[in-house]
Amino acid sequence: MKDSGNFMVIHKDGKQRINPDKIESIVIGKGALISSDATLLAIENEIDVMFVDRTGEPLGRVWSVKYGSISTIRRKQLNFTLSKAAIKWVKEIAAEKIDNHIALLLSFNPRDIETERIVNKNISRLEDYKTKVNGLEGEIVSDIAPGLRGWEGAATRIYFETVNIFLPEEYRVEGRSQHPAMDVFNCLLNYGYGILYGKIEGALIKAGIDPYVGVFHRDDYNRPVLVFDVIEKFRVWIDYVVVSILVQSVINEDCYSLKEDGSYWLENLGKRILIQSVNDYLDEIVRIEEKDRSREYHLTVFAQALARKFLNFKGE
Repeated sequence: MKDSGNFMVIHKDGKQRINPDKIESIVIGKGALISSDATLLAIENEIDVMFVDRTGEPLGRVWSVKYGSISTIRRKQLNFTLSKAAIKWVKEIAAEKIDNHIALLLSFNPRDIETERIVNKNISRLEDYKTKVNGLEGEIVSDIAPGLRGWEGAATRIYFETVNIFLPEEYRVEGRSQHPAMDVFNCLLNYGYGILYGKIEGALIKAGIDPYVGVFHRDDYNRPVLVFDVIEKFRVWIDYVVVSILVQSVINEDCYSLKEDGSYWLENLGKRILIQSVNDYLDEIVRIEEKDRSREYHLTVFAQALARKFLNFKGE
């Protein structure tokens, strides 16, 4: 609710007054309520209000009318997706994703010589897949799509197999499982990715970009497919947070539940821990491309740069 120009958050432990200047986004999950006055206050202060499902993925959002995608960007964005320039862009995103995976693996400390040998071997394999990705050629994205999916998918499997080595034994997994998650690790990853999906979609909308016009991901009707493209560049942020809280034994059995079908779901305590951990990580100031900004603001910088890329696209 709104209280004298501030947000008033009411929860089981009491009330908390928060200045709008301290907020970048508001996430509303199942069972939570937001008043119309608070919503209007968010709009006035250019704060994104997002409604999410139980897995953390966005279902809807409220934003200022000033964020509407302008026709020039939409037209040039579509022209870009059908050009050879789009091939270069998706290859750069895929290559950077692999670089990020390698960087995260290198940040871990192998517990013995055998683990170090496995990690180094798998990093070499990832480098090979990056070379294969960079070598793909075509005239439009669909020409390289099968090869890119294959190489990127293989690299991702190797990456998660290697990450698995560094997880506490009780959280090690067989592989990636999405919806539903079949283990705690994937349960946390999926919810964390959902948070990141929402933040990226918001950054694209504010930049005037249509998130429903994808470059590589284009076949999902009525889905924000450009978000699926862009998130590949930033997924490693969630990977780092999830591995960190598992290694630090922050998560316990009160944070999740195991259903009859064998799937795992985050409970409120787990959601609070993960959301706070992700927000703390995104608030950290880091240098990217010679700019010292919070990680979350770097999403805004990236979206603005992508909007300029679309606007400046001359065609081929």
